This record gives sequence, structure tokens and C-alpha cells, in this order.
Amino acid sequence: MKIVVAIKQVPERDAQLRVAPDGRWIDESELSYTTNEPDAYALEEALQLKEKHGGEVIALCAGPARAASALRDALARGADRAIHIVDEGPMLRDTLARLLAEAIRGESPDLVLTGLQSDDLGLGQTGVVLAEVLGIPHATLILHVEKSEAGIRVKRELEDGWFQHIEMTLPALLTIQSGGNRLRYATLMGIKKAKTKELRTIEASAIAPSGAANATTLERVYLPERQKRTQMLTGTPAEIAAELVEKLRTEVRVL
Repeated sequence: MKIVVAIKQVPERDAQLRVAPDGRWIDESELSYTTNEPDAYALEEALQLKEKHGGEVIALCAGPARAASALRDALARGADRAIHIVDEGPMLRDTLARLLAEAIRGESPDLVLTGLQSDDLGLGQTGVVLAEVLGIPHATLILHVEKSEAGIRVKRELEDGWFQHIEMTLPALLTIQSGGNRLRYATLMGIKKAKTKELRTIEASAIAPSGAANATTLERVYLPERQKRTQMLTGTPAEIAAELVEKLRTEVRVL
């Protein structure tokens, strides 16, 4: 089974974030970066499938030059090879999904895995948009994957402690829920082996499909604005109570 795992490099969770001077994104000049944790769970699921059924795990990442360190970490954890789509510009889900799709098509994998969402933007849409671009079936919130005669059988997490089991044909794309497995970490031997594994780089401009500009634009990033405001309610006690309940329901949204 050939599995492609899409990973992303994001700022460390305890990093002190500051808005960039232009107000369009965060100031990245002094940030340290790490592998997106939900993607680490996708990689772990892929490695466990490989250990059970054989095959190949390919780590795929689109991002600036610094993102190569996330791919080297994936190789050290057990991925067989890696592909780095080098792009120094900002990417939202539209462009990112199309770039990943172009690289994935060249591999013709049986399975594509992504994390449920990224720790920086948290949109939770790259995986499903990527499946649409590739034209393959997908399922989200996956906790476990088993190989079956028809393809794969997956366990999905639903609400309120409920789960769903689905049979899927291959190729398919899954977004993996965090916490389904215990993550492995790179060993010293794994780090040494990673130096001999293939890490191929592709310039984004070489594979970007025509019309791949973002349909979504990020106009402004800002800290929540704190406001203090006092509003006096007048009328009879019954009228005040009714108006207060309405405000709690429609404005504060606590009822």
C-alpha cells in the first residue's frame, strides 16, 4: 500500500505571536516552528499501516525552505521518502490543495492522509478540498484504519461518544483525528537513517496549475478588541426581565 501523508510546518504552540506591521499575518521573524501535531497523528497511522501490510509512506509538504525540517523529522520517524514543494509565499487552502494535488497525482497512491486541521489556521478544510481536487472519496475524523477486501474499513468519531464504521474503496483520502494513536518520536538511529533517504524538492511555480490563485484572501489579522459598555434597561420588572433574556439569547448567546 502506497500512502502519501500531507504535513504542515506551524509555529510552536508556546510561541509569542505578534501581528506583522502590515496587519496581514503574524510576524515570523523570531518564531520557531514544528510539525503540525494533527499531521503527526496522520503520519503515525500511515506508519502503522505500513508495518502491518507493507508498502511505502511518502511525506509531502508545501512551504518555504524552513519546512524541510518537518520532512526530515517525518523521515526520522519512519517515512520512506519525502517531497518538498518549495513556495515562499502565503498559501491558503485553495492554492495549497492544488499544489499538493499536483504532486500526489505523480505518485498515484492508494491512500492520502492528512491531519484533521492545522494548529495555526485551524480551518479543517485542506483535506476535504484536496479530495475534491483529486476526485477521490474521503472521510473525516478518522480514529482507526483497517485494510479490507474491498479497500479499507475506517472508524469515524461522531458527536456525544458515537462512532461510525465505513467501508471505502481505494484510492481515498482520510483526515485523521488527533489522539487515536500514541505518537512515536525520532530515535537516534532514525535520525541517522533519515540522512540517506530521498527528500525531493519541487518549485511550486513548476507545478502550479493555471488559475490556482486563492479564492480566499486574508485581509487582516488582529487581537480581539476589548470593549466595556454599560446598557441600562428600563420598563416594568417583567419587561426588563424579558429584554434581558432576549439579549442573553441573541447577543451574548449563553441561553
